[in-house]
Amino acid sequence: MSERQSLTRGIRRWLVFFIVCLVLSGLTAFPLVTELRWTEDLLSASASPVPEHFPGLMEWITRVREGLDTIEREQPFMLYGTDWLAFAHLVIAVAFYGPYRDPVRNIWVIEFGMIACAGIIPLALICGPIRDIPFWWTVIDMSFGVFGVIPLLIVRRMIKRLEVLERAATAVNPPAVPAGA
Repeated sequence: MSERQSLTRGIRRWLVFFIVCLVLSGLTAFPLVTELRWTEDLLSASASPVPEHFPGLMEWITRVREGLDTIEREQPFMLYGTDWLAFAHLVIAVAFYGPYRDPVRNIWVIEFGMIACAGIIPLALICGPIRDIPFWWTVIDMSFGVFGVIPLLIVRRMIKRLEVLERAATAVNPPAVPAGA
């Protein structure tokens, strides 16, 4: 296998991983109320160490679950916002099909994703306190940007190497110019 093929295969593997993570992240935003109920049940089970060792986490999960229950009961249209959040994740995941098909030409999608990951940090730091989010939860939110950018940095570096290889191949074998051009 040539280095170009190997790079392309590696790029595609990382992109599939990233796309799957985006899709899963989006899909989990649809059943938010049910997920929070299950999470609270799991964390408060008799075998769980969470209530004893992490009471702040337990209080936060209960607070969020109670808030979502109230919204679902009294203002269910508000949950439409999380449906849009889910949809946005799915749409963004589709955008990464461009670099999957043609990494060099669509490197801008990777760079867009990197900018979006960086944007998570100021968003969490600004909006977290405004929305009364505990700082430790803000740190968890920021971790999505930090961990999300890692595969994108790897892919970008691989695409840059692939670009150099493609330029070298084009210099050695320039494309044929059609007759009459």
